[in-house]
Amino acid sequence: MAKGTNDSKPPRAIWRRDRQAALQYERCAVPFLLRLWVADLVESVMPKAGERVLDVACGTGVVARLAARYVGVGGQVTGLDIVPDMLEVARTIPPGAGAPIEWREGDAASLPFSDASFKVVLCHQGLQFFTDRAAALREMRRVLAPGGRIALAVWSRIERNPYFLALAEAVGRHVGAEAGVQMRSSFALSDADALRSLITGAGFGNAEIKPVERSLRLPLPEIFVPSHLAATSLAAVVAATEPAARAALVADVTRDLRSYLDRDGMTPPFEILLAVACSTCGGDLDGARENR
Repeated sequence: MAKGTNDSKPPRAIWRRDRQAALQYERCAVPFLLRLWVADLVESVMPKAGERVLDVACGTGVVARLAARYVGVGGQVTGLDIVPDMLEVARTIPPGAGAPIEWREGDAASLPFSDASFKVVLCHQGLQFFTDRAAALREMRRVLAPGGRIALAVWSRIERNPYFLALAEAVGRHVGAEAGVQMRSSFALSDADALRSLITGAGFGNAEIKPVERSLRLPLPEIFVPSHLAATSLAAVVAATEPAARAALVADVTRDLRSYLDRDGMTPPFEILLAVACSTCGGDLDGARENR
């Protein structure tokens, strides 16, 4: 399988208003690709009872709902996303135990909150998609209270994520070069040093970044790939592609992932970069670790 290259630029396309894609995101992307990393993200900064938490690029709310359990009924969680349909789906999911969750539409580069409004900021697979990542991080720093903590998760190098590499290459061949580039935009912050520079440049202290690898159990490609693509911002483009091209796309992914396949599904490895930092140097990351 040929090695891919990362596109360091923000993606040129953003999510269009598409409720069906948002529903599919909750049904497919969340349970199969995102949920298993949520505990790593939240527990890295261990929200405490009564704290206020902001989940930036919250999507359909999987991170916000876990954070709400940690801070309890005395805390407060806000989920913010720029895509209205993601928030509409989030509101339909029954809340679990813990803090109430407020769902807000907004842009990460201009957060609609006062300074020092939150003790914890979380962002799961969102930062790499922002047009102005530096501005978004400065805003997250602004709304954090003194001693507050931030945790970010982004995908590691695409070569460390063979499912995504196979998918991006197949999409580029059978849907179009621009679509292939857009698939790779998920990996635009896969360099740990560049990510650390962004974080410290925004004024955060004690930044730490580590890779976290997991093998995820997925359905067979002929089942999972169409469902996954329908949950992405490429959903409409893929749906408009000729059926023969879509079938060839799935066949290519199946071929490239054959070493991870069995009769019932596939178990490819995935890797993220997990970054934690404090709003000021000498913040309470040590305290968060002690409570883990």
